Amino acid sequence: MDGGAGATAKRSPTTSNAENPDLRSSHLLDWRLPESPERPAKIARTEEEEVVALRKEIMSRRNPGMQRYLVAVEYIGTRFSGSQKQPNCRTVVGVLEAAFQKFVGQPVSIFCSSRTDAGVHALSNVCHVDVERISKRKPGEVLPPHEPSVVRRAVNHFLQKDEGDIMVIDVRSVPSEFHARYKAQERTYYYRLLSGPEPLSTFEKDRAWHVPQDLNLQAVQEACQVLVGHHDFSSFRAAGCQANSPMRTLDELHVCETVSATSFPSSIERNLQKLNGEDVSAFSNENETSSMPSISSNDGQDTVISPCEFGMRREHRCFVVTARARSFLYHQVRLLVGVLKAVGCGDLSKSDVQRILDAKNVTAASPMAPACGLYLGRVKYELP
Repeated sequence: MDGGAGATAKRSPTTSNAENPDLRSSHLLDWRLPESPERPAKIARTEEEEVVALRKEIMSRRNPGMQRYLVAVEYIGTRFSGSQKQPNCRTVVGVLEAAFQKFVGQPVSIFCSSRTDAGVHALSNVCHVDVERISKRKPGEVLPPHEPSVVRRAVNHFLQKDEGDIMVIDVRSVPSEFHARYKAQERTYYYRLLSGPEPLSTFEKDRAWHVPQDLNLQAVQEACQVLVGHHDFSSFRAAGCQANSPMRTLDELHVCETVSATSFPSSIERNLQKLNGEDVSAFSNENETSSMPSISSNDGQDTVISPCEFGMRREHRCFVVTARARSFLYHQVRLLVGVLKAVGCGDLSKSDVQRILDAKNVTAASPMAPACGLYLGRVKYELP
């Protein structure tokens, strides 16, 4: 008989597991952790950690005040050393845990759905957190869980006292077994490129990749078709990737030209809109539109640009790459964008993209796009 069985023999015969549920759970855990001198120490420690996690799970289910929340956050990644918690570094999880601790008065653990590197932004990254509501007037008294709207307002209050570059945008109460990472069905990333010879605007600093050359939109769109679907993406997998397989299904890879986020309508554009609304009298100069210069882009379409007036910045062309899949490899999106940018600049062709994909080696790919243009756009769930 081992040590666990000996402990059972000393138990009082008048006490049953049914009469003492706490004792029953304890015996269950003891049964899972038999003491054996033949068991390696490393394996014993691993099982002990599992037992601790199981104890916490049992306690959380017994505690009516413990509530799991699904929390969506947006942030500017410039001053973060990534999303995952690291010692002596400012991270998304670290800042969120500090704000939650100020709110609930005790430490919490936050688990993110998607990891983002230093400098990468998020329009919506999702995490989950377990919160126990304890009375501040009567310490030790457990109260019913907070409403999600209360959690959002309270946590944002403390976040805004920090750098102000992160905010909770949504909160939802979910069951205790709901996991932000493993329940995610789909992730969407966006990548912004600004094309043009002019220096990047101060307002766009660390928000996009500045490409001085003009990009061939049609060529990039054709290259995207090669990469969509189920492939071995070893050529788009950075060293250090912990995924078990390089096989991934890229559901969408699309590029389009859009208006820059910091673009404001010129007087000509405002007048053109009024003209479409049949307000012709608004024109201060009837010949103003006829003098508007245009450039012929290498995709065969003419792009109208505003006159270069004194004190007015010439706008860049803004391109957005959208990548959508259930999951991605380490640095996959940035490696994809690096290749697409090379296609747009004329350095690679559509057949070159196929060659890179077939090479199944990251050394075949173009240099990786910088982190500043990448945005985690959405994490999709089937919520209960």
